[in-house]
Amino acid sequence: MAASDKLVLKKDNLPAPPALRKLVGPSFIILGLGLGSGEVILWPYLSSHYGLGIIWGALIGITIQFFINMEVERYALIYGESIFVGFVRLFKFLPLWFILSTFLGFGWPGIGLAGATLISTILHIESARYVGVVIFVVIGLILTLGKVLYKTVESLQKFLISIGVPFIFLLTLYLSSKTDFVELAKGLVGQGDGFTFLPEGIVLMTFLGALAYAGAGGNLNLAQSFYVRDKGYGMGKFADKIRGLFSGDADHQEVSLSGTTFEPTEENVSNFKKWWKVVNVEHAMIFWFLGLFTMLMLSLLAYTTVFGSGESAEGIGFVIKEASYIASRTLPFFGTLFLLVTGVMLSATQLTVLDSTSRIMTENALLLKPDKKFNVSKIYYLILWAQIMFGIVVFMLGFDQPLILITLGAVFNAFAMFVYIGLILFMNNKVIAKEMRPSIWRNLAMLFAFVFFGFFSALTIWQFLS
Repeated sequence: MAASDKLVLKKDNLPAPPALRKLVGPSFIILGLGLGSGEVILWPYLSSHYGLGIIWGALIGITIQFFINMEVERYALIYGESIFVGFVRLFKFLPLWFILSTFLGFGWPGIGLAGATLISTILHIESARYVGVVIFVVIGLILTLGKVLYKTVESLQKFLISIGVPFIFLLTLYLSSKTDFVELAKGLVGQGDGFTFLPEGIVLMTFLGALAYAGAGGNLNLAQSFYVRDKGYGMGKFADKIRGLFSGDADHQEVSLSGTTFEPTEENVSNFKKWWKVVNVEHAMIFWFLGLFTMLMLSLLAYTTVFGSGESAEGIGFVIKEASYIASRTLPFFGTLFLLVTGVMLSATQLTVLDSTSRIMTENALLLKPDKKFNVSKIYYLILWAQIMFGIVVFMLGFDQPLILITLGAVFNAFAMFVYIGLILFMNNKVIAKEMRPSIWRNLAMLFAFVFFGFFSALTIWQFLS
């Protein structure tokens, strides 16, 4: 599998979109990227400590990420390539930034360690590190042995989300009172118990991390362009796919980093508008609605079970306390099942994170030398297993506070988002034909996101230094 182009775009006509039901897929992956950080950990953690008055941040955060993801999709639909290729056409040094910022944001295996902690609790294993090692090795095998990488990740996330989300909803519905739901509704407009929007004493670093992880977060939002391309959306129909290392043809298939675009003829622009309508619906249903719904239910569950209990629930321990409360109010089996579901969801998120970060670093490494020939599949798996080995080393060195690792990564990712939102705003209004550029209100939404993450990043740095 070779990459040997100089980023020259090919030309073809934009195909018409199929029915919506055939397009569902990429949003499950990007949703799965968020399930293990903001949805399962950070927002429920904040709700268990400060109540539901802060949940407005989850609504703002995931709505911002919806607009970011759609602008990433806009580019991938039109050019059939990842957005990183577009970035490097503008500024050739950017691959170095994306390699560095991706590793710094997601290299620490906090999500996987959180999953390992919950699973080790079920198995009554004192140290989670050995469970973490097993989880990382299993992740590597799943990604390496699958025939087509995209299909492996999509199928796994669809399966887990279809089981996990209904289970959490039914559990929350059973345990929560009418008053709890009222508090949730008030929290969506920033009305908390004795505070408005932000409670006194809240750690801005944790709040910013939760904002960044209300969805995939960090550079992982940009990975949406890989999944749009690999699903065959728009001009992605003409793109190559990364195959499994042992799929049989991985050593012979040529892969071009540059994509295929189209002339803005009346027919092509009409087809683009049809695509744009249907992918917005798909992403709104799967990513925005299901993501927000899951965050709200898990936060409400944390509030119902842990908040105001008078017991300390630091780190990932608040999830274990939730499970204990669930077991006392139902049957012990349901407490164990809750730990299992959340532990597996966290582990699956770590899998998707490792896939996405490996793709990002692989492509940006190749973009440093776009005129050279490389075996893309082997480089991807080399980076994947290097990250897995790094995670295992972190485990074995004794790091045992996954929430701290997740929060530190999230704060860095918030700054990374500030950077690339500005890049997307510039690029999509410069290189895309006028007929398909973002509307004024979409540009305003992106500008708001740019200022929002810039402001909170600066505020967090100021609080940290003072």
